[in-house]
Formats: sequence, C-alpha cells, structure tokens
Amino acid sequence: MAKVERALIVGAGIGGLAAYTALAQAGIEADVIERTPEVDVYGVGICQPANSLRVLKRLGVLEEILDTGWAFDNWLFFDHKENLVVEVPSKLGEGDDMPAEVGLMRPELHRVLIEAAEREGARVRYGTTVADLEDEGERVAARFSDGSSSDYDLVIAFDGIKSEMRRRLFGDGHEPVYTGAAVWRVMAPRLPEVVCGGLYQSPTRKAGRTPLGEDKMYLLLVTEEPGGVRYAKEEMVELLRERLAEFGGTIGEIRDGLGPDSDVVYSPLSEVMLPTPWHKGRVVLGGDAAHACVPHLNQGAAMAIEDAATLADELVAGDTVEAALASYSARRYPRVKFAQKASRDVLDAERQIHADNFEASLEAMAAHLPRAAGEVDEVFNQAA
Repeated sequence: MAKVERALIVGAGIGGLAAYTALAQAGIEADVIERTPEVDVYGVGICQPANSLRVLKRLGVLEEILDTGWAFDNWLFFDHKENLVVEVPSKLGEGDDMPAEVGLMRPELHRVLIEAAEREGARVRYGTTVADLEDEGERVAARFSDGSSSDYDLVIAFDGIKSEMRRRLFGDGHEPVYTGAAVWRVMAPRLPEVVCGGLYQSPTRKAGRTPLGEDKMYLLLVTEEPGGVRYAKEEMVELLRERLAEFGGTIGEIRDGLGPDSDVVYSPLSEVMLPTPWHKGRVVLGGDAAHACVPHLNQGAAMAIEDAATLADELVAGDTVEAALASYSARRYPRVKFAQKASRDVLDAERQIHADNFEASLEAMAAHLPRAAGEVDEVFNQAA
C-alpha cells in the first residue's frame, strides 16, 4: 500500500465527499475544505446511471438513493408535439441487479453523500481555501485562507470545472471550453404519466423531463446561447417559457405551469480534458477539475464518483504514492475521454437537426438509436 495516512480533500461536492468515504473505507484519514461558506447545491434534479450506482452501493448509500429517488430503465423519445418516435430500453446495470437510472434531487444526493462521509468522521471546513502549498517530497505543507496550516501525505482536489488547484498545478492552459450550448432546468410537480426519462426533439432544440420521486420531476431544455451571457434572475421564467413555445404535450403543460416562484437554473455547457498524469508530486485532481463533459448521458457526476473509488483502490494497491497516482489517471483517462466524446456526439447530432431534415432525422432516430445507445451502455457496464 502506498504510504498515505492523512490526506487533504479540496472540495466538498459530489466527488470530494465520495472520495472522503472511499478513503476512510481504505483506512486513510482526511480533512475536507470547501470554499463556499455553507452547503450550496442547486435545487434541481440529477440522474445517476447504474455505473455510478455500483460505486454508491460500495460506499454504503445505494438504499438511501433508491429510497429518495425514482428508478427507471427506459427512455422515451418524442417529437415536440409528443408523438412517440422510439422507446429505448437501457442496458445499464445489466448483471448488477440494480436500476439503469435513478432520478433524484441534487440536494438529496449531496445530503446522502455528506451524511455517509460524516458517519466516517468527516467534518467539512466551509469558507476555506488553499492559500499556499509546498510539496516537500514525502509530505505537502498546506496553508489555508483562515491562517491555519497542516501537513498531509496527499492533497486531492475535487474543486470543480473552474478548479483553482488545476490552475495551480498546470497553469492556465486548461480552462473550460464553452460548447455554445446551455441547459435550462426547473423543478415541477410530477405528472402521473412521467414514470421514466423522456426527451423531446423539435426542429431547433431538445427538451426533456425526468421523475425525481413520488411528487417531483424536472424539466430540461438545451439551447444555443451566446458565450458569457448573463440573464437576470427575474427574467428566467419568461425566457424559458419563450424557448419552450413550440412544445406541446407534457413539456407544454410544465411550461404553462411555470410561475414567478419557479426557480429556473441556467448552466452554460463547457468541457475540460486534462492530459495525464493528473498529478504533480503529491497533489492530484479528480472529477470536473480534471475532466468535464456535457450532461447528455448523465455521466458527469458518475465519472467523479468513479474517480473517487478508483483513486482509493490505487492508493491501496500501489507500492508508492507516485505509482498509485500515475496508475489512477492512466486507468481513468480512457473512460472519461469516452464519456466526454459520447456525450458531445449526442449534442452535436442534435445540432444537425433543422426544419428541412426534421422528419428524416426522426426516422433515423427510430431506426438507429436503440442500437447506438446499447453500445454506449455496454461500455459503462464494464468495470471502471
């Protein structure tokens, strides 16, 4: 086992919390710091695919996830008037005795993970950042924004797509690249017919809805948006309603139910792919700090959770810290690269649809999507 008795985890998001629990299960103590002054999680939904659920089971929280969320194993693809184009059964989770997908509130996923970490002894220091790091070979001396300091055998950064630690280690040449697309999300009461994932393609954009529990679902809309644009919070509902104008059926019903109190979350979609290795000395990156993809396959958080478990495994298996960290990123890179490309391929394919080829595009979707989706699922069914 690589000699790591005490680690610092930078970032108390999904990846950082999963990392804490995975390390604790491996007998490694850790401190956790988080730059936000308190728990601050967008109140929208998230889907966890079966490959993520495998790790969550290992961390001991799968039953909590299933209890709070909504499990399903198929996706329905419609046109914008809610005419069914094709049903796609998911192959995710085959052989693992677990659902293909679980939709749940993002704050609920965060709650489950932080409670799991706290059961292992975690105490997150909020409002705290790294002021300085000095890698001394066998240890890393860290000084924090509150003036305190401590020494660690390893520093692990899960500090997000805008990672300050990535910049500290590798410079500013690996900043997020905006794709030109953004996603709008909003919660709504679950309609009785919403029992699985549903996606709706119009000649210009894609919408969707996903169940999150007995009484909740969320709507998503992917649109092309200018880079760097900032929409005022009070304008969000009307802007979303305008962009949903062409949709009927369930999407139209959700749109018409939006009101002044609807909390619309707008997120530009950017990508990051850091070349390996993802470490320098005894400082290593994971999750969106090292790689970030568009959300079209629900694999963003899943890749971070897999990172956490893989890093713990390599620290247990490695003879040295250097060997463990090198093996970790070498093992993870092909999988996260696949996730990024496969997700981006979906976005790019949607961008090719327009009024002139709309009907032909729907026909191609019906003919080819089940096979193509199945091939992607088979990759994620392989062990991480």
